Amino acid sequence: MCTDQTFTTRGEEVVLAVSLELAAAKWKVALHDGRRERPAVHTVAQPQAAARLQAVLDVIEQQKLKWSLPAGVRIVVSYEAGQDAFWICRALQARDIDCYVVDPASIPVERHKRRAKTDRLDVIKLVTNLRAWLRGERDRMHVVHVPSPQDEASRQLMRDRGQLQKEVQQHRDRMRKLLVTLGCWDEVNHKGFASRLARDQVRCHDGTPLPAELRERLLRECERLALAEQQLAALEKTRQASLPAPARQRSDDLARLKGIGEVGASRLALELFWREFSNRRQVGACVGLVPQPYDSGESQVDQGISKQGNRRVRALLVEMAWTWLRYQPASALAQWFNQRTQGTGPNRRARRIAIVAVARRLVIALWRYLKDGVIPEGAQMKPV
Repeated sequence: MCTDQTFTTRGEEVVLAVSLELAAAKWKVALHDGRRERPAVHTVAQPQAAARLQAVLDVIEQQKLKWSLPAGVRIVVSYEAGQDAFWICRALQARDIDCYVVDPASIPVERHKRRAKTDRLDVIKLVTNLRAWLRGERDRMHVVHVPSPQDEASRQLMRDRGQLQKEVQQHRDRMRKLLVTLGCWDEVNHKGFASRLARDQVRCHDGTPLPAELRERLLRECERLALAEQQLAALEKTRQASLPAPARQRSDDLARLKGIGEVGASRLALELFWREFSNRRQVGACVGLVPQPYDSGESQVDQGISKQGNRRVRALLVEMAWTWLRYQPASALAQWFNQRTQGTGPNRRARRIAIVAVARRLVIALWRYLKDGVIPEGAQMKPV
């Protein structure tokens, strides 16, 4: 079978589309210039990241020579967003190569109950979708917005804070549950618990000493707890000063509103509002708080919200919506919520559904507040 059949017109610009299927052991590389029936597929398996990326560039150059493509042909690379994040995209863009990071969930797949799935088939599908996307078929895949290195690194500040808080609570819960097995209900949150445990003053329900093995384990838990608390305290002291200047300004502006604290404002500034949005629909879709209807034939079902985007921001916005109702009762959002839930009585499900809508409206209002300086209707500012 001849695989060099030309499908493009003479006046069409030649573009070498390249897609990567990333894995820990090896990468699959698919190349297609639109002039032949099937793409070329190669495998690179160098152990180091720099060497593997260079191997991809070598494969591209070799394929250009094999297909007699001009030296200045446009090269476009795509790969799915995953654990490799954006370093590949930045490395290729530094070499003047267009690169797009694709949302894996946006790629259409067959709906058969069982379908063949291999890295080779996936990379071929990806390069085919890339060529269609370049022709203007935007429904073939969705491109992820690549943050700057500073924006990406700054997010680790609040994420590390959340992880440390989680570790502190996990250590305390583990110690409490271990003590309960012996009928000891001592308060592990008390600062003097570790010293009392070291002096062997913590006793079982009948006054007998703790078993030596359990006591040693609790002492190790206390040491890990002390380290986590020390790191959390050090992070809290430098958290606000460590924010980049643009994020600090956005955080300060958000924290001026009643119902929004410094921590929540910082998380929103770092996790969400580093992006540029064109309209309110983009804001709602980014946080996954938009409805997903199912309307086919006589079937009309509300599937709930999409739950796409950053789950941390989505959970924060729902929590922030509840505090907004408490501290901004005169705002238009709070009044809208009260009108919608009026007469529901003890129906908590109706309130939980309505609070999601409040969260969506709130994030849109906050976006307008940061972008245009429009204070949410009826909202009060904190005293200076």
